[in-house]
Amino acid sequence: MLRSRSPRLRRLLLRIAAVAMASAAVLCFTAQGAGAHGTATSPAARQYSCWERWGSDHLNPDMATEDPMCYQAFQANPNTMWSWMSLLREGMQGQHEQRIPDNQLCSGANPEYASLDQPGDWHTTALANDFTLHYEDQARHGADYYWVYVTKQGYDATTDALDWGDLERVVETGVYEPGEAVDIQVSAPGRTGHHIVYVIWQASHFDQTFYSCSDVTFGGA
Repeated sequence: MLRSRSPRLRRLLLRIAAVAMASAAVLCFTAQGAGAHGTATSPAARQYSCWERWGSDHLNPDMATEDPMCYQAFQANPNTMWSWMSLLREGMQGQHEQRIPDNQLCSGANPEYASLDQPGDWHTTALANDFTLHYEDQARHGADYYWVYVTKQGYDATTDALDWGDLERVVETGVYEPGEAVDIQVSAPGRTGHHIVYVIWQASHFDQTFYSCSDVTFGGA
């Protein structure tokens, strides 16, 4: 239909459409942010990492070639990126391994975030084997606990979706009070290359459990 219009009018209509898409995305993010929760922000969870790099530039076609994993996630469901703080399950009662199947750990078996389970060339954060993990508790829920896992040496995050058997639990914290800063000391010796830091946050305010996968490169800074 646009072919029959003048080039000048066609450019104007395309510009209006782009503005409308951006406005809709901002409204969606605002609505999701009103019920904010949290995730791992350093090293950044997959969905937060995508939002950091592309949240204000989501219409840039370069995302498809420069960051294909974020691109496929955004195409599958834009809220994977806009609602980076809301990857949760309710009523898990601590039964994480029993109720989350292999290959669905990064999404917590939440179908809205299924694209995060895809193995591939996700953007990584360079880390030393001893590092500090920061978890952003936006809504100040507090925590019954945080469990931090790191993939075992030999795991290939680019070709293999994450299984429970790929992980070693390296940290189990105690309670965090609402509003308390969450900076967790983590040690993952003997690892080099691309790995996943997997975090389970059991919020204290309600039986809500949050899950996150952060891609890292050990042997970095």
